[in-house]
Amino acid sequence: QVQLVESGGGLVHPGGSLNLTCKASGFVFNYYFMSWYRQSPGKERELVASIGSRIDYADSVKGRFTITRDTAWKTGTLQMNDLRPEDPAVYYCKRDRGLGTLPGVDADLWGKGSLVIVSS
Repeated sequence: QVQLVESGGGLVHPGGSLNLTCKASGFVFNYYFMSWYRQSPGKERELVASIGSRIDYADSVKGRFTITRDTAWKTGTLQMNDLRPEDPAVYYCKRDRGLGTLPGVDADLWGKGSLVIVSS
């Protein structure tokens, strides 16, 4: 089954850390890039970090979040440090078109999300 499954969300105090994992299955992981988005209630989904030919971060998370991927285990991770009151959201991993993605293939694939709560 072609899918992405996030895990690792939860409740953390301000200043704390969480490590989100995105497990891919059902497709050739190396053919695609990936990214992490988040969405808070009442707000649009926003890009947090992406990893492909290069790595990019939203300004709001630079220096605090780190995106990685492990092709052997078909997983992507988002290490989140120094979590702040503005970081709570549902975090989604997304499959993006990569260097090996065939023309005409719809690369976009979303996980169901993992909830992150930051509260004292």
